[in-house]
Amino acid sequence: MSTTTTANAKAKIAVLVSGGGTNLQALIDAQNSGLLKSGEIKLVISNRKDAFALERAAKAGIEAFALTKKSCGGQEGFEKRLTEEIESRGIDLIIMAGFLSILSEAFTRRFDHKIINVHPALIPSFCGKGYYGLLVHEAALAKGVKVTGATVHYVNEIPDGGEIIMQKAVEVKDGDTPEILQRRVMEEAEWIILPAAAEKICAEIIAKGA
Repeated sequence: MSTTTTANAKAKIAVLVSGGGTNLQALIDAQNSGLLKSGEIKLVISNRKDAFALERAAKAGIEAFALTKKSCGGQEGFEKRLTEEIESRGIDLIIMAGFLSILSEAFTRRFDHKIINVHPALIPSFCGKGYYGLLVHEAALAKGVKVTGATVHYVNEIPDGGEIIMQKAVEVKDGDTPEILQRRVMEEAEWIILPAAAEKICAEIIAKGA
C-alpha cells in the first residue's frame, strides 16, 4: 500500500463487490459530486462473474473484473491474486461494498486498518457469521426492534468484528417487510455513511503522507 504525497494527491481505492453494486454506485455518485474528494476509485473486483456491479464500474470508466475462488484454485489462491492486484496498483484503501466472502486473518492482518465494510445493522446487533443481506433485516423484524441502521467498520479476522467508524440509525415502521426495511436502511444510512467514512479515511491517509 502506498500513498502519494503531492498537493493534489488522492488516496487510491479498490472496491470489492459480489452483487448489484448499490453501495458501489453510492461511492461513484459521491466521487462525481465531490463528496468523496480525497480518494478515487481505481479498481473494482467481484468474486462473481455475473455481478451487475461490474457493469456499474465499467459505465463509470473504472477498471473492473471478476476474480473467483474457483478460477484461483481456492481461498489461498484467491487471496494471493487479490493481494497482487491490490498491491501492484498501490491501493491505499479497500472498501467491501456488499462483498459476500470472508477474508482470512492473514489477509486482513496484511491490510490492517486498510479495509472497511458497511453492514446493514447497528453493530453489535444482528451481525457476525450468517448475518448478511435480507437475513439481517429478517432478524431485526423478528426481534421487534424499533430502530435499526447501518455501520461502517474496519475489517479484521472476526466477521463484523472490527472497530466501528460510523453508524446511522433508521426507524423501523409498522408494516415493514425485510425488503422495504432493506431499502430504507440503504437509502437513509448505507449510502450516506459509506461515502462519508471513505472520505474521512482517505483524507487521513493523504494527511499522513503529506
